[in-house]
Amino acid sequence: MFGLTTTHKFHLYSKPTDMRKGFNGLCGVIQNQLSTSPTNGSVYIFINKTRDKVKLLHWSGSSFILYYKRLESGTFEISLL
Repeated sequence: MFGLTTTHKFHLYSKPTDMRKGFNGLCGVIQNQLSTSPTNGSVYIFINKTRDKVKLLHWSGSSFILYYKRLESGTFEISLL
């Protein structure tokens, strides 16, 4: 069973992301644009330009997990605390 909780650290990539990117492409964004390691245990959030798709990439300790959600209507609203 996979799960994300409040104990995880979440990072929102603020630029629109090409949702055709998979594990390797998103890891490249994390390494090259965020200058950090995708295997540090954090959850990285990527949203497309029209804000109707979101991907979360998480290293679970032995492998990557990629969560992907597409809205049929509406958009994701970004709220920064």
